[in-house]
Amino acid sequence: MINERHVRRPAERSGLSVVLAVLTASCWWAWMAWDQGYQTDPATGAASGPYQAWQVVGCVVCLVALGVGASVRLPAWLVVPIMPVAFTAAWTWTAAGADDSGLWAVGAVLVFAGMLVGTGVVSGITAFARGAAGRRGRAVPAG
Repeated sequence: MINERHVRRPAERSGLSVVLAVLTASCWWAWMAWDQGYQTDPATGAASGPYQAWQVVGCVVCLVALGVGASVRLPAWLVVPIMPVAFTAAWTWTAAGADDSGLWAVGAVLVFAGMLVGTGVVSGITAFARGAAGRRGRAVPAG
């Protein structure tokens, strides 16, 4: 869906697409990539990790905010493929180097699928909310 708020000039659209890809990959690097250690509960001996809940929540919040902001300025047909590809590429860079079993490829497919669904939902909800607000005659900020 393209509306009056979406960037129409090809150069600006390309530039924003590159920025979106870099910021999406940065969400992985900033929140998750640096933590590779597992934690062991001394009482039960159960191992967990490598990521803590606060890291996952922080990453998801950043990705949702980025998805909403991008969906305001760029059409969904750009946002929905860019974010999953960029995040999965960053994840794969980390995972492939640390895995000798080859299971990182399965993880990459799952990360991509999750990002694709999540980005589609966020972009769809953003477009719906902007359209509903526009139909009621309220101005919706462009970001």
